[in-house]
Amino acid sequence: MNIKEIDKQYIANTYARFDLQLTEGKGSIVKDETGKEYIDLGTGIAVNSFGIGDADWKNAVVAQLDKIQHTSNLYYSGPCAELAKALCERTGLKKVFFSNSGAEANETAIKAARKYGELKKGKEYYTIVTLKNSFHGRTITTLSATGQDVFHAHFTPMTEGFVHATANDISELEALVKAYKCCGVMLELVQGEGGVMPLDKEYVKQVAALAEKEDLLLVVDEVQTGNGRTGTLYAFEQYGIEPDVVTTAKGLGGGLPIGATMLGEKVENLFTPGLNGSTFGGNPVCAAGALSVLNRIDDKLLDEVKQKSEYIFTQLQGAEGVKSVTGLGLMIGIECEKDAGEVIAACMKRGVLVIKAKNKLRLLPALNIPFGQLETAINIVKEELRK
Repeated sequence: MNIKEIDKQYIANTYARFDLQLTEGKGSIVKDETGKEYIDLGTGIAVNSFGIGDADWKNAVVAQLDKIQHTSNLYYSGPCAELAKALCERTGLKKVFFSNSGAEANETAIKAARKYGELKKGKEYYTIVTLKNSFHGRTITTLSATGQDVFHAHFTPMTEGFVHATANDISELEALVKAYKCCGVMLELVQGEGGVMPLDKEYVKQVAALAEKEDLLLVVDEVQTGNGRTGTLYAFEQYGIEPDVVTTAKGLGGGLPIGATMLGEKVENLFTPGLNGSTFGGNPVCAAGALSVLNRIDDKLLDEVKQKSEYIFTQLQGAEGVKSVTGLGLMIGIECEKDAGEVIAACMKRGVLVIKAKNKLRLLPALNIPFGQLETAINIVKEELRK
């Protein structure tokens, strides 16, 4: 049996995989089992921030493996503490809880909002407002927070305590806050799985003002938008707000699983021993890799992300076969006149890997993808869009 046959026989059938087995790579070039090369514009869904086989990341991970691979959170760990310090210093937030994924980071944010509501207003103040078209994770509770009915099918009853407002409609959000006993508002500033749709900046400021007025925790889900993806370290920096809680994962680990829930001043001391935990959260190997990633997301790199983003938008906006281009930084959605699946398959045949978000192409290249490779890939995408 080959790998594809073994996969189909033994792995749960939860993924509609492409007919492609990736075996190795370097930077933004990956190879299949035949040795064919592809320019990767998906990066494991915004995970491989510096591409495949990044030397600095690999050296940091291997160096930690040579020391100790796991300690549990019963003991202190250097990489975990140093990563938390770096995140707080870079964001202005105060403390960090580490987990293993974006869903777990969002679960912790939900716990923080509910405990905050209980302390400030009473146990009945547990409802969190999220947005329609949002996506916050695959656990039952983060699915409940997700404002897309398609993800709720087959898993009811959902966790109670979530209501969903239409994005960019402040009056609807205000009405929900009045109608329910709320403890928080949770937003993605760019709705990734919802079609790569950025929120209006004025709307986000209005949400932040409402949260302040009503004493609600403002939670920003930066699982996909974070860690340089949008052209700033975190997307909230572009919106002129100061969230109470920020969650992140994906690109922070650079290829190893990690989630982080960053807590602001209102909630920095909310959690006490025993109220939350994670066996692998803050794992020293994952944290060492993440610290390598975070330390290299500097102004020079972020400027390059913005330049590459501008190039992609300039090339694709108004191009033949393109209805619209949305997104921020190197998180870009392309609404096609053709079926997006057909375009993805055609690009793959020509050695370019792109992925999908709803009915759109989604581009999530490595932050450091060379301009030459990006230009080659975008030209192929353009050609396939107009055929």
